[in-house]
Amino acid sequence: MYKRILAPIDGSITSEHAFDEAIKIARANDAELQPLYVVDLQPVAYDAAVTFYPDIREALLEEGKRLGTQAVERMARESVKGTPRVSEVELTGDDIAQRILQCAEDFGADLVIMGTHGRRGWRRLVLGSVAERFVRLAHCPVMLVPGREAEESAERHEGAPQTAE
Repeated sequence: MYKRILAPIDGSITSEHAFDEAIKIARANDAELQPLYVVDLQPVAYDAAVTFYPDIREALLEEGKRLGTQAVERMARESVKGTPRVSEVELTGDDIAQRILQCAEDFGADLVIMGTHGRRGWRRLVLGSVAERFVRLAHCPVMLVPGREAEESAERHEGAPQTAE
């Protein structure tokens, strides 16, 4: 049985889909659910962004609070308890996956549920994968939830007629 579930959120459709699954599992296990929004301002990106948008850090923190509030409202409708958290990546040597790991450890999570973005090929190599990196670092079970578009694509391929090669 899971009692403390961490669910990283970022406002994407994939993240929302994973959060739906986290709510279901939390409700079924009477577990506490912590939605987590991670603010990532790497030094190079931060310097460039501040030039064009001086309040970017505050805007990202506000976005985290907004998404946390929405998450708690969804949880309340399903009678799931928990408190959202906003955490910032350290500017020296930290990344999103490491920050999620630290938050999972701080929370005492016995399950982390997160979405994947289904990147393949060069996009995955260039952009990397927070979910993939986190799975390699994690000390507790991790449930990866594909986006609905990935599931729909798989269903279309399963239903397609097979051709002989």
